[in-house]
Amino acid sequence: MAYELTEQKKVGLGLIGFGLFFTFLGVILFFDRGLLALGNIFWLVGVGLLLGWRSTWNLFTNRANHKGSASFLLGLFFIFVRWPIIGILLEICGCFVLFGGFWPSIKGFLYQIPVLGWILPYPIMILESLWRGSR
Repeated sequence: MAYELTEQKKVGLGLIGFGLFFTFLGVILFFDRGLLALGNIFWLVGVGLLLGWRSTWNLFTNRANHKGSASFLLGLFFIFVRWPIIGILLEICGCFVLFGGFWPSIKGFLYQIPVLGWILPYPIMILESLWRGSR
């Protein structure tokens, strides 16, 4: 099975979820630097566990992904030096550049989830047609 989840990948998904939760909470609480930093640490460790450490290293150091890596790491730096709004914006841009190639895999995985897979095709088809039309 292509999307088999081992225990390590389950922990990675959990850490990514905690990272997104703490980041969301940090944004809601007026860009709290501690929560944003904690969310970033959880998210990075979760991605490392989900993809594997070598794959994560290759993702961040790949020549094609230098812009996304630089943007994400610069955003992380800005969060640590108390400029959280600029840091979050840079991290979001970096994530879109870094993980843009994963959207087909993510879409395929989400379609396999029973209830979500029945609901998702409609809004995603609309967004996909808008995305392809803007290129």
